[in-house]
Amino acid sequence: MRLVIIGAGPGGYETAVEAAKAGLEVTIISDGPVGGTCLNEGCIPTKTLCHSAELIEAAKSAAQYGVQVNFEGLDLSKALSRKDEVVGQLRSGVEFLLKGKGISLVYGKASFKDAHTVVVDSQEIEADYVIIATGSSSACLPIPGKEYTVTSTQMLSPESVPQRLCIIGAGVIGLEFASIYNSFGSEVTVLEFCKEILPRFDVDLAKRLKQSLSKKGISIETSACVQSVSKTGSGYEVTYLKKEKESVVEADMVLMAVGRRPNVSSVNLDDIGVEYTPKGIKVGSDMRTSVPHIFAIGDVTGGIMLAHAATFQGKVALDAILAEAGLPCEARHIDLSIIPAAVFTSPEAAMVGLTEEDCEAGGLAVRCLKSRYQSNGKAVSMGQTDGFCKMIISQEDGRILGCHIFGAHSADLVQELSALMAMGATLEDFRGMVHAHPTLSEVLQSIS
Repeated sequence: MRLVIIGAGPGGYETAVEAAKAGLEVTIISDGPVGGTCLNEGCIPTKTLCHSAELIEAAKSAAQYGVQVNFEGLDLSKALSRKDEVVGQLRSGVEFLLKGKGISLVYGKASFKDAHTVVVDSQEIEADYVIIATGSSSACLPIPGKEYTVTSTQMLSPESVPQRLCIIGAGVIGLEFASIYNSFGSEVTVLEFCKEILPRFDVDLAKRLKQSLSKKGISIETSACVQSVSKTGSGYEVTYLKKEKESVVEADMVLMAVGRRPNVSSVNLDDIGVEYTPKGIKVGSDMRTSVPHIFAIGDVTGGIMLAHAATFQGKVALDAILAEAGLPCEARHIDLSIIPAAVFTSPEAAMVGLTEEDCEAGGLAVRCLKSRYQSNGKAVSMGQTDGFCKMIISQEDGRILGCHIFGAHSADLVQELSALMAMGATLEDFRGMVHAHPTLSEVLQSIS
């Protein structure tokens, strides 16, 4: 059986590997380097620069731990070279993995000739099933002067560190770059249209992160409606309205970080009858589109735009394909409603499940339990006491419905609660688990 996957991001290539293991004849099409946005322009290069920023902060504070460091500042060219090396190494690993599994890798822009034929340049590829995994692209506000802004991709390879950086948007992408460039030495201003930063995160977490970033010198203006960007003799001016008052931010570089848009126009979906909207391709619970043998996963569906979400959506789609074809497949249960998310600022923030606001909107009776890093022995010894944990518990049956963590290594800590939630664990189940001492994981255990 022949499977064609359009898009070689995490969802695409990891699904391709599993499909090949299951005995399918797999072709994956990549319009650009393998690894997609995540590996080449998103998760990996950004986190590589995050690590450089973390080392800068560690060097600056080393003296209070009895360590003498002669910190001479950031060598941008070396930081960027290392970033490129990391990306190159992982990209080569993906190419080797695909080749090793006998997967046909085709580079180029794909389009549908018909519902069972995909064309790349002059090559026609027949398919019994197709998975569309074309990802997303940076969104942009339709404002005057938008051409003066840069994208997150361009922020990964700047010619120099801007003295003044204005970021439009306080979502995950905007805040991570704010944290990175603050450590690199930029004077950073963030403008956010919503009342709070990180609109999809718990309000308590968002407020604490905003306070922490503000203490580091990052200026954050919420409820700010950006009107225009204009070029001046010394840089740029970003004009915004807040409470009907007009203000201006002067900057040497302006990052547009207002989210991403699914790449629904990258393949001719209208010609084959796949239903979609500007928000993404419409799919069912098994990731099947309106055309039964065509599936869609990842950012192009307009759902949760996270690499790991795409990977597991791919597993769901592949299970449906194998079952339909009468081929052996794992009887696995994948709950796509439980997907952790993290923000790699300094400190980190992470979440899984429902927020308190979600529960209020849904009429769910819950109680919220909290604990603080400042009472955790490991956090005190690390000098990382700025943080807290908030757990959302169902009053009806005691199940853990959500967890929100702000503080050191929260991206790692939240995974424990993700696993428990996937198993339907209750607060009583969790309280019976022994945590090692002294560890940051005890922050979770000490909630009350």
